[in-house]
This record gives sequence, C-alpha cells and structure tokens, in this order.
Amino acid sequence: MSATSQRGGFVMGLVIGLLVGLALALGVALYITKAPVPFVNKVPQRTAEQDTAEAERNRTWDPNGPLGGKAGNRPAAAASSAVASASAPAAVAIAPPGAPPAAGNAPARDPAAILSGAPVPTAPQPPQAKAAQAFDYFVQAGAFGRTEEAEQQRAKLAMMGAMAKISERDQAGRVVYRVRLGPYPSREEADSQLARLQEQNIEAQIVRVEKP
Repeated sequence: MSATSQRGGFVMGLVIGLLVGLALALGVALYITKAPVPFVNKVPQRTAEQDTAEAERNRTWDPNGPLGGKAGNRPAAAASSAVASASAPAAVAIAPPGAPPAAGNAPARDPAAILSGAPVPTAPQPPQAKAAQAFDYFVQAGAFGRTEEAEQQRAKLAMMGAMAKISERDQAGRVVYRVRLGPYPSREEADSQLARLQEQNIEAQIVRVEKP
C-alpha cells in the first residue's frame, strides 16, 4: 500500500469519526432538552388566581396584625360588633297589666310618680312571709302557781344573761305566773334562745302569740 492511500484512509477515518461525534452530541443534546430538569419541575406551577390573591394580601397587609391575634381583621370586627351593639335598642320585657313582678325584681316605677315624690311600691310578699309576720314568738321557761317561784326562775335566767318577764294568766280558776323571754320577731331567733336554755338544763318551750 502506498503512502497516498494511507493518508486518504486516515483522513476518511477522521471525517467519519467527526461525523459520528457530532451525531452523538446531537443525540445527547436532544435527550437533555426533552428530559425533566432535576429540582426544577418539582416546584408547583403558580396559577393566575394565586398570583392575584397574593397581590391582594400584600396590598391589605397590616404589620401590626400579628399583635392582635392570628386574624389581622380582629380589631375591625370587634369595633364593628361594638358599634352594632351600641346602636341596637335594649330589649325590655313588658309584663301584661296586673301581672305580679318577677321574683327578685322591684316593680317598675312610673316617671311621673318619681317626679311627684310618691312612695316606692314594694314587691308583694309570699303568703308564708305574711303568716310569719303575724305572730310573735316567746320562750317560756316555766309556769308557776306562786309568784315567789316565778321570781326565782327569772333571777336564775338573769344570772345567765337572759332577761325574762313574768305574766299572769287565769287558768282553770287559778292564777298562773308564766316566765317568758321575748318577744322574738322570728321563729329562728326563738329557737336559738331555746337551745341556749336547754344547754343549761332548763326546761322551756316555744310559744307563738298572734300580734294584736
């Protein structure tokens, strides 16, 4: 083989190698452009609605909003509710004519009566309270047939700090001298005094007397 043919074969091989290299480079370039780029396609694509919403949030953003809570519009909502409650008329319960006032509430007064200085009407009392106020209560520490015995019992009570009185009553044709403490306006006070006498071994009982 001559030197000319050897040079021709070398040049031909070099050209073929370049063509093959270019083809491989073109194939690699096409593969890279079609394949997804790492760490880029993983980011979600934003829509036009999301961009609009973010622009609106940025426009109304309040730097002091986090100081009042998670919701930035909480002070505005509280102010609007306060204005609404202040402007709303207060609800007033109106009882029918002749109906008794609610328990624990004083009856409403007429403004004209207030200006005229009329007395304040009081709430009606239950029947039990009226019945209790119609009686006085005494603690009777004995009834004796002789006045000396009654005086001794009263002196004994006085030494205990209890001031008693002696009253006379005709019973079955005989005069009886009763030693009583009181009167007490309530049964509770009379029961308290009775308990103190019983602690001192003094026989006594509660006597209820109707008020005149």
